Amino acid sequence: MDVNDMIIISIDDHVIEPPDMFDAHVPAKYRDQAPKFVRDPQGFDSWVFEDAVVAMAGLNAVVSWPKEEWGIHPSRLDEMRPGSYLVHERVRDMDRNGVLASMCFPSFPGFGGRKFIEAKDKDLALVMLKAYNDWHIDEWCASHPGRFIPLGVLPIWDMDATVAEIHRIAAKGARAVTVPELPYLLGLPSYQQPYWDPYFTALCDEDMVMCLHIGQGIEAINMGPDLSFDNMLVLFSQVSVLCAQDLLWGPAMRKYPNLKIAFSEGGIGWIPFLLDRVDRHLDTHVWTGQDFGGKLPSEVFREHSLACFISDPSSLHLHELIGDDMIAFETDYPHSDAVWPDAPEHLLRQCEQAGCSDEVINKISWQNAARFCSYDPFAVIPKERATVGALRAQSPDVETDPVSRAEWTRRYQANPIYAVAPANVSA
Repeated sequence: MDVNDMIIISIDDHVIEPPDMFDAHVPAKYRDQAPKFVRDPQGFDSWVFEDAVVAMAGLNAVVSWPKEEWGIHPSRLDEMRPGSYLVHERVRDMDRNGVLASMCFPSFPGFGGRKFIEAKDKDLALVMLKAYNDWHIDEWCASHPGRFIPLGVLPIWDMDATVAEIHRIAAKGARAVTVPELPYLLGLPSYQQPYWDPYFTALCDEDMVMCLHIGQGIEAINMGPDLSFDNMLVLFSQVSVLCAQDLLWGPAMRKYPNLKIAFSEGGIGWIPFLLDRVDRHLDTHVWTGQDFGGKLPSEVFREHSLACFISDPSSLHLHELIGDDMIAFETDYPHSDAVWPDAPEHLLRQCEQAGCSDEVINKISWQNAARFCSYDPFAVIPKERATVGALRAQSPDVETDPVSRAEWTRRYQANPIYAVAPANVSA
């Protein structure tokens, strides 16, 4: 396959929310209580909601930084590549990366909306959660039709409100929702409990995807005081196994045949082990009384699941055993795992080394994600303009050389197009 003929949908990227994101979406009477974007005395940026402070972590937006500047240190908006937080610059960076469409997970609220879930005033949290969804769908995604797959967060502490929000954002065009991997770690029922039945029903009714992004569930991995950041970064993806088990052995995947579950940023390496193990378990431990209706657990899992990867060259050799219809690609822009600006070459190299046919490459690069999310990638942009080559031709001037944090700050201060609502930043 010629790299210029590829079509790429990234099923997992991230947005660094701009400081003015709540301004047009929070009712006037709540405006003073909306999350605030502030700069602390040390010169770092944070979001503050109620009394919770959410710092901007360096690893969340390192794309184009020299690697020696990476770290878990706090950061500032003006140190970041503008494509992290400005949607028009994001689309230019997508063009250069050959990416037609992107699903963007939250940063400030947490990948699964944790900051709203843990809020003290749940009525206020619901107002702000809705405002977040409105900004994400009506501004970020709608600003460039056809380039984003809208994703919502949910008030899962209140099931009636959750169901209502699913229907509300579906009507606005959302194709997926993001929720915590292991909600019981947040004091909520596990996905095996009937509490979630109205939620699963609503998702199926609206043909929406349940996204489980790695992150929150790392708390389930207890390695004692020696759990270093290196351990966390390597082990994050393994939480997907715990989450998959919750949904496979509970009633969700068997009770709701139309339920669609995406395991976001977890990679695909854990899947062969899990599928072998669950099939053997069912055959060996009949005494537990599990009933999969004459199917193997691996078959049920494949019927419901989509898993995405960035770089899993060894596991991709097992693509047929995993299931060619359930593997998708992500670029993870602008995180530390991001592949930019050469994502197509990165993906094609892995696929060719694994012996994937052109048909399988197309499934992995765009078809599986589009089908799973009920998203028509060519409804707005014709197919001939959606290829890697065509997209790159639209933004040939995008700079791809490393740029230091200090240089981004200098450019931010010198160029008003990079500045975002400076009145909301307080010393």
